[in-house]
Amino acid sequence: MKRRALSRGLGAAAAVAGLIGLSGCSFGGIASLPLPGGPDTGSNPYEVKVDFANVLDLVPQSTCKVNDVSVGKVTKIELQGWHAQVVCKLRRDVKLPDNAVATIGQTSLLGEKYVALSAPTQETPSGTLGQGDEIPLSRTTRTTEVEEVLSALSMLLNGGGIEQVSTITQELNAAMHGREDTIKDVLRRVNTFVGTLDRQKAQITRAIDSIDRLSGKLAAEKKTIADTIDKAGPAVQILKENRADLTKMLVSLGKLGDVSVNVINQSRDDLLANLKSLEPLLVNLNKAGSDLPNGLEMLLSYPFPSTYTNAQVGDYANIHMTLDLDLKNLAHNLLGGTALEGQLAKQSDQLRAQLKPPQITIPQSPLGVLPAGLTSPGGTGTRTTGGTLPPAGSADPGVQTLITGGLS
Repeated sequence: MKRRALSRGLGAAAAVAGLIGLSGCSFGGIASLPLPGGPDTGSNPYEVKVDFANVLDLVPQSTCKVNDVSVGKVTKIELQGWHAQVVCKLRRDVKLPDNAVATIGQTSLLGEKYVALSAPTQETPSGTLGQGDEIPLSRTTRTTEVEEVLSALSMLLNGGGIEQVSTITQELNAAMHGREDTIKDVLRRVNTFVGTLDRQKAQITRAIDSIDRLSGKLAAEKKTIADTIDKAGPAVQILKENRADLTKMLVSLGKLGDVSVNVINQSRDDLLANLKSLEPLLVNLNKAGSDLPNGLEMLLSYPFPSTYTNAQVGDYANIHMTLDLDLKNLAHNLLGGTALEGQLAKQSDQLRAQLKPPQITIPQSPLGVLPAGLTSPGGTGTRTTGGTLPPAGSADPGVQTLITGGLS
């Protein structure tokens, strides 16, 4: 019986040794063996990568959960730069948004760690999480460890935060005693101030942006500003050297200002009276309009107009002159607005009634040809060497026009 038992033991050992020999190259340790009772990932799972700043004591084969329901497991944990990357294998029927978040949780106070996946709460879910997708560090967190809580509690109890808290409380009570109304008023003012800042948030942001743009422009012109400051040094030195003279000048300007104020105060009434006296003159100048500048232009070439130079052509000149000898018009132009104007106007009307223009008949010219140098009929004003007079019995229309116009 001992021999049979020994032979069976040797056979079992050989079988185990054979299995180990056959799988020696692919065996990754006890952690690579599937845990009994683990989550079922199905026949066609998909993998996602999750980046964590600290995975604590999370190990491969740990559970992945959604709403506390096991939906997958951790297959790999590796170092990527300065953070850890966890590969999770999830069931195909698990639907998560593309911007899902992940957290390392703990089943109980001393329980195992797991990866909790969920939809984001700070933004709207979008897309669908699929094969090969990665959840970055910005969307991963971890829970507080029990060791961290106990360590903080130990620091509080052993040395001391309680005594300090008691001292702070007593000092605050002593400082606030009898000043409750003042403290409440301060708190109300602080509340009002904070509310005002909140309402002016857009303006404050705009002001900060404007300051930022100004700072950028100043930074771009830094060399120009530096050159200006360097060149302003000699000017400042000159001002410093002439400080006494500048001070004396400013004091003198102050005295001049006092004298000017005194003069203005004493001559104010006279100045206002002069301005009021100038008002009719300015009103009449305004009424004159363009007549005054036109008259001043005529004054330079009096008694001829400024266009007189256009009448001189070669060795002769063209001129058209109108003489207004009406006494009434002369009185209005020279004595307008006076009593003498009315008297001259009455005398002009009386003379106009007494005087009658003479009836002048143009005699027939006995000459048939005008001598050289006379103007041709029609009064065109052009020089001719000779011309033919109109037939006998007819008057020269140019001469008639000239005489008629002069008599009228």
